[in-house]
Formats: sequence, C-alpha cells, structure tokens
Amino acid sequence: MNYVVLRMITILLPTLMIGGFEYIRHEVLLDYMTMETGNFYITALTFVLSYIFANWMFRRIEQSNKHLVEEQARRSVYEERERLANELHDNIAQTLFFLHVKLQKGHLEEAKAAVSDINNQVRQAIFNLRSSPDEVTDFVERIQLWLQEWQLITGITVTDEFKLEERYFSTMEEVHLLSIIQEAFTNIRKHSGASQVDISLQAEQNQWFLRIRDNGQGLGEERMTENKYGMLMMKRRSEEISAELNYQTIDKSGLEIIVKGTKEVQKV
Repeated sequence: MNYVVLRMITILLPTLMIGGFEYIRHEVLLDYMTMETGNFYITALTFVLSYIFANWMFRRIEQSNKHLVEEQARRSVYEERERLANELHDNIAQTLFFLHVKLQKGHLEEAKAAVSDINNQVRQAIFNLRSSPDEVTDFVERIQLWLQEWQLITGITVTDEFKLEERYFSTMEEVHLLSIIQEAFTNIRKHSGASQVDISLQAEQNQWFLRIRDNGQGLGEERMTENKYGMLMMKRRSEEISAELNYQTIDKSGLEIIVKGTKEVQKV
C-alpha cells in the first residue's frame, strides 16, 4: 500500500466514522439517546478508532523501516563485494606484471613468490564472496572461519578472543569491521614478517574495541605517515561506523592496531 493511500485513509477514515456517528445521532437517535450518553459513545468510539488505527499505522511504519534497513544492509554487502572485486582485479594485475618482469629477468624465486601471492589473494577473495548476503551467519563465527583460512594460507599462528553478544553490530557495521580485520591481516602477511598475531574483539554495553597485534618488524618511524599498511583505508572504514582507529609499534618489534567505538543503548 503506497503512501498516497495511507494519507487518504488517515484523513478520511476518522472523519467519516466520527462525523457519520454524530450525524446519525442528531438525525435519528436524538429522541432515544441523551446528550450525556451520546458524548460517552462518541468518546468511546473515538478512543477505539484511534487505538486500532494507530496500531495499524505504526505496524505499517515499522515494516517499512525494517524493509529499508534490510535493503540498506544488502546494498552495503553488495558494495563491499564490488570493492573486493575491484581490489582483487588491481592487485592481481600488478602481481602479474611483476611476475612477467621477474620471469623475463630469470628471477625464479621471486616469480614463485608472486604466484603464491596470487593464489593467496584468490583464495581469500573466494572466501569473501562465496556466501549469500541473505544468509544469516553469526559474525564471530564468520571472522573465525576467515582466520582459519588465513592461517592455512600464511602459516602464521593466530590467537583470538571474542566477547560479543549476538547481533551486537548492524550488518553495515559488520561489513566495515570485517573489512578492517581483513586489511590488517593482509598487511601483516605482506609486510610484517610476523609469526604470531593476536586479535581481540570485545563489547560491553555501549562500548566496544577491536585490537590486532603482531610480533613482526613493526612500522618504522620513517614510515609512520605512509599508507603502505593500508591505514588510510582502515581509518575511513572506522569513521564510517563512528569509531576511532589508532596504531603504534610495540617495543620496536610489532604493530598494534586498536579500533574503539560506541553503541547507542536503547532504552526500554
């Protein structure tokens, strides 16, 4: 039912029902019903009509809002898939060019590394794209599955800690958070030389934080402002969910990334 029809019903239904009752009362029932009785009936009729109509109207509004939220969440997932597809295309194109150059120069070991990198990128992309946006999947479970796949690909040990209520994040927030995690772990694989990564995602009432720490070579002072580690992309993702991202080198050997955010507590 479109909004034009709803608007017309809102205007006409109470008017016709209450006005019709008043007309019948004065034209037909005036000799049989006192003024006090008529006032009581019109008050009761107004209350019943208002109650029924308001409940029906708000149900319609809630359903419309729910459909809008689901559509926005679905659009966010598809936009993320489009971004992954574009990123995969660009990365593989660059790696293939690098592979071509190394093969021409006879650098077989570096060419093998490039082939392995392409394989890793494709496997991770397949994991990201193979599930349907309409499937209901626990967010923590999805992260853990991705981390298991990442460990198999890289051989790097991962320890995780999750303290999170189910459905704590919206679908859009989950998309951005998973993207931050994947970007951070991709950079660890490519640049850190780490053998161990710790990840923690915890939420308590209206506050949450994500921490990723590796034991690699860290981020040197001369490169702290560069985007080699994808910090700008992760910062933008964090801003999309009203969170703050910070990073620092730990004891000159390891990088720690912390994302902190808040959630509005719904009052009952």
